[in-house]
Amino acid sequence: MVCFGVGSGGTCTGVGRFLKEKNPNIEVYPVEPFESSVINGLPHSPHKIQGMGIGMIPDVLDKSLFTEALRVHSDDAMAMAKRLAKEEAILGGISSGANVCAAVQLAKRPENKGKLIVTTVNSFGERYL
Repeated sequence: MVCFGVGSGGTCTGVGRFLKEKNPNIEVYPVEPFESSVINGLPHSPHKIQGMGIGMIPDVLDKSLFTEALRVHSDDAMAMAKRLAKEEAILGGISSGANVCAAVQLAKRPENKGKLIVTTVNSFGERYL
């Protein structure tokens, strides 16, 4: 299973489509700010996760690929970004923190015990120092 933050929708749709062509059983989870969960049909509100939750569903986003849209609170994403830097020496930004939070959400589900969960750390935390 894979989970990626959604800004333009390109990574989640492109990687999701490619992986599903290789293995139709792959589960794809888009990640969006809790405060702006438009994929889940909720209204857009201000949030702190740069590059995600743009307040609309981009045309490129293929929702038919997705198992479930995951929601991450801005504060949790920021805390995870700090934790990644402190504990893992990974200097990712807030959207990277959101991706890892979503992966942890999936890992905590009993039905996912022992499953491989993949995400990306694609934002840099230097600007937040």
